[in-house]
Amino acid sequence: MTLPSIVIVGASAAGLSAAESLRNRGYDGALTLIGDEPHIPYDRPPLSKQVLSGVWPRERVFLRDQNALAALGLTLMLNHTAVALDMTGRQIVLAGGERIGFDGLVIATGAAPRRLARSALAGVHVLRTLDDALALRTQLVAQPEVVVVGAGFLGSEVAATARTMGLKVTLVDPLPVPLHQQLGDRIGGLIAQLHADHGTSLRCGRGVRRLLDAEGRVVGVELTDGSVLHADVVVVAIGAAPTVGWLAGSGLSLGNGVDCDAKCRAAPGIYAAGDVAGWPNQHFGTEMRLEHRLNATQQAVTVAGNLLGDDQPYTPVPYFWTDQYDARIQVHGIIPPGADVTVLQGDPADRRFVAAYGHHGVVVGVLGWNSPRALRSARALVVGHAPWPPHPYEAAMAAADGHLAASS
Repeated sequence: MTLPSIVIVGASAAGLSAAESLRNRGYDGALTLIGDEPHIPYDRPPLSKQVLSGVWPRERVFLRDQNALAALGLTLMLNHTAVALDMTGRQIVLAGGERIGFDGLVIATGAAPRRLARSALAGVHVLRTLDDALALRTQLVAQPEVVVVGAGFLGSEVAATARTMGLKVTLVDPLPVPLHQQLGDRIGGLIAQLHADHGTSLRCGRGVRRLLDAEGRVVGVELTDGSVLHADVVVVAIGAAPTVGWLAGSGLSLGNGVDCDAKCRAAPGIYAAGDVAGWPNQHFGTEMRLEHRLNATQQAVTVAGNLLGDDQPYTPVPYFWTDQYDARIQVHGIIPPGADVTVLQGDPADRRFVAAYGHHGVVVGVLGWNSPRALRSARALVVGHAPWPPHPYEAAMAAADGHLAASS
């Protein structure tokens, strides 16, 4: 299949990875990368940690320098926002009316943060972009009292960073423990204790009724139990929604992001990658949309190959992590709601252990808390669809390795 021109919408990690993969595979057609920010592609995970704390300068998050980007031989259109997709005419419509034609298209527009009512008040922040992180850091260095709304990955990391900077921090979430939806009740309870041990005030099991202000600046947060928290700065981290508004009316199916097939194809010649893409992962037999850094790169590589004719399903074992205080928590696989959990190795009381998650009779995820080496071995349980419950640790590893050898 020959595609004279390919356009990538989203100058993100996924968008850059798609461009590099295309060139690495020998694609020599016209290649255009469109981004709505003024910055060249950069890494997002450090924003809530190294950039926010000031440990890294802003330049360190850029994924490639200008020379590396120039070597790709692409047209880089920064500060350009896509507002529509004309599938019939095979064109991207930009704000201002400019149209960019394509033969192949990669949609990598990511996700946008959800906001609370009155989020436009001074002192209220979200954290998605480099500019968001820099603006929030400017306020944190003044030593404000901080309320973080949302105790998922992002909110918990922001709270940990702010506490490490010596700030008074309160973490609020309507669920009973931090990261309840992502990691379950048991691990979430350990994360709650981690934050409490470092002096973060937790207000779990209650939501936000409203933000309070004085002369247009936030001064507090009223919770659903009637209590009021003083706040000079409020960080809203209540999740993100896939950026698909510009695709409304295009003819693409838009459910949980851009609906794709198992090969990440949304329509002939049109693929999606990264936070915006929903697809059936055949390894787990379930629909997925992942907001994980490594997925953005891996999915983009598959998409680039499929644009060039590979026609391969994308079947990753997801990997994601979070760094909070002295804890690195890593996960391979998925953790469905209500999944069973058991400790395979180590002791949660020591904050160094590996746990497994089971669902529908098989191991679907493994989690390591400050245990990277043991976790790498335990990943074989997920890859090999090891039965649940797993055997004692060493036997489980051997069984998984044997299953893989037999199926290879």
